[in-house]
Amino acid sequence: MIRATEDQEYYELSSPTALPKASGFLWNEQMMVHMNCRGYAVAQFMQPEPAKYSHAPNLEAKTFMQPEQPYYAHHPGRFLYVKDEESGALFSAPYEPVRVLPDQYTFAIGKHQLVWKLEHNGIGVEMSLSLPRVDAMELWRVRVTNLSGQKRNLSIYPYFTVGYMSWMNQSGEYNEALQAVVCSSITPYQKYQEYDRIKRLKDRTFLLADRQPTAWEVNNEAFEGEGGISAPSAILQERLSKGEARYETPVAVLQYSLSLEPGEEQEYRFLFGPAKDEQEITRVRQSYFLDRNSAGEDGFVQAEREYAEYIREGRGSIAIHTPDPDFDNFVNHWLPRQMYYHGQTNRLTTDPQTRNYLQDQMGMSYIKPKMARAAFLTALSQQIVSGAMPDGIILHEEAELKYINQVPHTDHCVWLPVCLSTYLDETNDYGILEELVVFAESEEVASVHEHINRAMDWLLQARDERGLNYIDQGDWCDPMNMVGYKGKGVSGWLTIASAYAFMIWAEICERSGQLQNSEEYRLAAQETNAVINEYLWDGNWYARGITDDNVVFGISEDQEGRIYLNPQGWSLLSGAADLEKQQKLIRAVEEQLETPYGVEKLAPAYTAMREDVGRVTQKHPGTAENGSVYNHAAAFYIYALYAVGEREDAYRLLRKMLPGPDQEDILRRGQLPVFIPNYYRGAYRQIPHTAGRSSHLFNTGTVPWVYRCLIDGLFGLQGNREGLQVKPQLPADWQEASVTRWFRGVELQIEMKREAGVSATQVYVDGRHLVDGIIRDLNSDAGEVKVMVKLPVAEME
Repeated sequence: MIRATEDQEYYELSSPTALPKASGFLWNEQMMVHMNCRGYAVAQFMQPEPAKYSHAPNLEAKTFMQPEQPYYAHHPGRFLYVKDEESGALFSAPYEPVRVLPDQYTFAIGKHQLVWKLEHNGIGVEMSLSLPRVDAMELWRVRVTNLSGQKRNLSIYPYFTVGYMSWMNQSGEYNEALQAVVCSSITPYQKYQEYDRIKRLKDRTFLLADRQPTAWEVNNEAFEGEGGISAPSAILQERLSKGEARYETPVAVLQYSLSLEPGEEQEYRFLFGPAKDEQEITRVRQSYFLDRNSAGEDGFVQAEREYAEYIREGRGSIAIHTPDPDFDNFVNHWLPRQMYYHGQTNRLTTDPQTRNYLQDQMGMSYIKPKMARAAFLTALSQQIVSGAMPDGIILHEEAELKYINQVPHTDHCVWLPVCLSTYLDETNDYGILEELVVFAESEEVASVHEHINRAMDWLLQARDERGLNYIDQGDWCDPMNMVGYKGKGVSGWLTIASAYAFMIWAEICERSGQLQNSEEYRLAAQETNAVINEYLWDGNWYARGITDDNVVFGISEDQEGRIYLNPQGWSLLSGAADLEKQQKLIRAVEEQLETPYGVEKLAPAYTAMREDVGRVTQKHPGTAENGSVYNHAAAFYIYALYAVGEREDAYRLLRKMLPGPDQEDILRRGQLPVFIPNYYRGAYRQIPHTAGRSSHLFNTGTVPWVYRCLIDGLFGLQGNREGLQVKPQLPADWQEASVTRWFRGVELQIEMKREAGVSATQVYVDGRHLVDGIIRDLNSDAGEVKVMVKLPVAEME
């Protein structure tokens, strides 16, 4: 049903109905399109804020993807109707909206291309989607082949949703000079002050064809008629009526009549996207279909090639070969791609949340460290002189803090040393600490080192009399908005995370020669850990926080939300949990939070509003932050398990982030293993029949942490000031693994094998035993370095 192709370039699904929400996504820095296997689409582009060019049939809120995105008959899509002119038989590709099950079907997700191939009644259809490297538009190829032994007379109808564009003004028509359907609208606005912004928007949607169609229809209601979208009345006629839309919902439908001999095929190409005006569409037509480069390629072919090159730039820093080929495929091909998307596009927003921005750039430290470096400096330039970080990072001069970034959160300073540490591990660029950066709304300039000192000091003073960090209206958990809005509630997790941040920053200070700062923040970490154990330890695990009314929650006395995952994992990182506490809390997590689909964020899930905790308790049990397998939190916990040497638990939970490998698990999750979703449904002990379903949301801070789990934990190939520390934590049933590690301009070929008689990890470079396991003197002139790692034969736990 699903498989990776032999060259590992595509992941294929052979049924349009087994996993109806299975999907893939493509992006560039101006747009994103998310397509499912049946032809439904969610797409946005930036101008500079997110906007749509393919709309729903009603005026919709300005959201991108929803968790567990619902699809419906008139959901925006990209379809091809195929009609046999002899018999009148009708089917559609990829599957919607006619829903005739094809004789053969493949949905192939590639890194730079999505492809659908199907056969029905002797007709083959191949549809492919790619993007340009820069422009906001979709590049479509449609190939129709006569697979039968007789001549076939067909009509094909490419159908691209335009949808309900505007209640103010919308229309559409076919422009013969452009060979394009052009639909126009005006973005609704009320205040005259908004006009200057509105008039610059790309309020046209175009479908541009490389071939003149036989006929067309631009009026959605006229196209569907009484047959609806699954059997449009207009297709029953010999020719479409060449209609237009005048303050009516437009659609872009073209008709091509073709007569195919046995074995003959015809290919059609289309451009679909937004434009400011017809002059822009004219330029697009010229550059993509008419102009040719020195190699004879038109702009369409050149754009496809350049986009493939753009995606290849997101190669990760490891390639692995292990006893688990499905895991290898994901780590080598799909995980770095998802991480690259996050860091390269900032999730297609002009004001990413500070925590998201920093963690996404933590991931870019493995892919494009120069970009990560610049991003850290950008973030620090928006810090205020007190040391506080803003709730969002402004990336465009016209941007403003919106949505959740208007709600005060208290965690953003924590991420500075945590995320910067990865950049330093990868690059050894401790010079960044001496870079001078301004403060926001101030003429004061200070070094990066001083900026982070102030961030740590802010965390130390934003506390109550006990030494616990205030939560305000949220920490990492956005919807935990009513714990501390009165100004007294505190976050147990944030206090623990602050201790970890102090410890990380103390280590960075020590390595950079700032010994006094190192001592100060190491002491701050120790004192914070003592406070944590005094006020938050509940006997078997740590509490999540204390409300404005001094009620401790996330404890054994609670009927719902009695245990939260984050305080447990971060206490392993911060050092708050001694060995006895470690064993207790790990056992509690396994017993109460672990499921077949991963580890839940909290349990039991809330079933009703708890007004001293907030809207997290209003979310449906088992979804999002209310008790799902929230993979971001799970990745924190897995990283923490590796940090304390719990390799078996760590890998078991890490592997559960991917669907499969057995078919039952894949069907339950409903997702292909080409990205890690924001969450899988949880509340496993409360609502077991829905547990495991994927949210299909690929915007998630999970992925850089999973990469850290691989680099720092599973394969133990973490950088430091001296070089590369080799300290793998392979699961006991792996007898060997090999890793290619690209590190500071050097390619290391690393073989790991268990050998009888080996009592501790041994690292050899060119036959030379490295006692401390650190590979030193690495530089770009070193060429390929071969490393042998001998491991003890492990006892199965």
